[in-house]
Amino acid sequence: MPRCGGAPVAQRVDVVMTTALPALTDYTTARDQLLAHSVRCASEPCPLAQAAGRILALDIRSPMALPSFDHAAMDGYALCARNALAAGSEHRVQGSQAAGDVAVESTGAAWEIMTGAQLPDGLDAVVAVERTELLETLADGSPARIRLSDPLVAGQNVRYAGTDVEQGAVVLRAGIRIGPAQVMLLAALGIASVEVVRRPRAAIICTGKELQADASMALQSGRIHGSNGPYLVAALDAIGVLVLSCETVDDTAVTYAAALQRAVDAGAELVISTGAVSMGRYDFVPDSLRRLGAEILFHRVAMRPGKPLLAAALPQGPLLLALPGTPMAVAAGLRFFVTPVVRAMSGQEREPLSHAVLDTPQRPTPGLRHFLRASFRQDESGSVHASVLKLQQPFRIQPFADADGWVVLPENAGDCAAGSMVRIASLHTHASSAFLSARPIATHEEVSP
Repeated sequence: MPRCGGAPVAQRVDVVMTTALPALTDYTTARDQLLAHSVRCASEPCPLAQAAGRILALDIRSPMALPSFDHAAMDGYALCARNALAAGSEHRVQGSQAAGDVAVESTGAAWEIMTGAQLPDGLDAVVAVERTELLETLADGSPARIRLSDPLVAGQNVRYAGTDVEQGAVVLRAGIRIGPAQVMLLAALGIASVEVVRRPRAAIICTGKELQADASMALQSGRIHGSNGPYLVAALDAIGVLVLSCETVDDTAVTYAAALQRAVDAGAELVISTGAVSMGRYDFVPDSLRRLGAEILFHRVAMRPGKPLLAAALPQGPLLLALPGTPMAVAAGLRFFVTPVVRAMSGQEREPLSHAVLDTPQRPTPGLRHFLRASFRQDESGSVHASVLKLQQPFRIQPFADADGWVVLPENAGDCAAGSMVRIASLHTHASSAFLSARPIATHEEVSP
C-alpha cells in the first residue's frame, strides 16, 4: 500500500526491453485495483475564508439555531395575536425595533419593526406596514397609533428560531466539496474554521525528446510544444490536487528515474507520467519501473483511447500512473483513472451515473471501452441528448476543446443506434455541463463502471 512520502526509489536503471504484449485488463478491474491502492489523505484545519474548493473531512453539526431568535419577515408592526386580531382594530404603538437592536419587553402594545429585527418579548405576529393605516404620530414623526386593514393571527410574517437549522443538526456531511453556498451557511453559523482533507500531492513527468516545454521559444525542427504537462497541471488543480512539479525529460531511463526520485523526495503521493509506456524501442517505462522495484498493478487496459496505460505502486512511495503520450489518451486517463483515485484520496464518494439519448449511431470495437468526445443538448422535454463528435482520432485536441463531455460505451455495448440511452460524463469532474448537474441518474455506481 502506498504511503505519504516514503523511502527513496532504487537508482538502478539498466533496462532490458521486453517484447511480449501484456494481457488486456478490463476497465472496471483496472480502476478497482487503483482504488484498492489509494490511501485517504489526512485532515487539516482550514480557515473558512480559504475553504472554498476544499473537501470536508468531518460532518459538521450546527453550534446554534438558525435563525437564532424569532424575528420579523418584513417591515411593519409587531403585535400580540394569540387571540386573532380583527381587521379595523386599532393599536397603540409603544416603540420601534430595528435589526440589530437588543431584545425589549412589550407591555402588549404594538411595536414598529423592521425586517430581521428581533420580536419584542410577548409579541407573536407582524403585519406589513402597507396593510395598516397610520392614525396618529408623535412629534418626531414616529407612529403612535395604527389600524389594521386585515385580520392578523399568531405566527404571521414571523421567522421563528431554528426554522432554517436546528441546533445540533448535521448541516454538512464529510466528503462534500465546499462551495460558496456552503461558505454562506458556515459563516451564518459562526464557524470560522473547518477540518478539510489535505490536498493530494502529485508530480508530473512528461517524456519525449521531441517535447519543447518553453512555449516562448521558437520550435526547433522535429519538435512540438508540450501540451500534456500544462493540461495535467490545470486539470489536477481543478480537482483539488496540489501539483508539486511538472518536468519534461528525454527518452532515457536515466532521466526518467531521476525525475521519479525527485518526485518521491518532494513528497508526491501520486506521480503521473506521459509517454514511453507502449511497446516501441523508446518505450522504456514498464521495464524501468520493474527494475526500480515497482509493483506493476496492470499494463494495457481494454479501452480506447489510452490502451497502453500502466499503473504501479512504488516501494514505500507513491502510486504511479503512466499514460500514453497522445493527448486524448492523457485526457481519458486523467478523467477516468486519475479522477477516481483523487476522489478516493480526498474521501469523496464515487460519481453518480448520468445518461443521455444518443443522436449519432456508433459501432464500437467489441471488447474495448470507448471514451468518446461529445456535445450535449437538452430538448424541450428536458431530456439530454449526446452527439459524438466526428473527429475522434486521439491526436486531435481541437474537438476536445469544443466538446461538452464524454460518451462512455462499455466493452459489450454492441452497435448503438440513434435513440439509444448511453452513459455520459462531464469533460472534467467540475467542468460543467448544466445538463449533467441538472439530470443525474440516482445510483451509487461510478460514472463509468
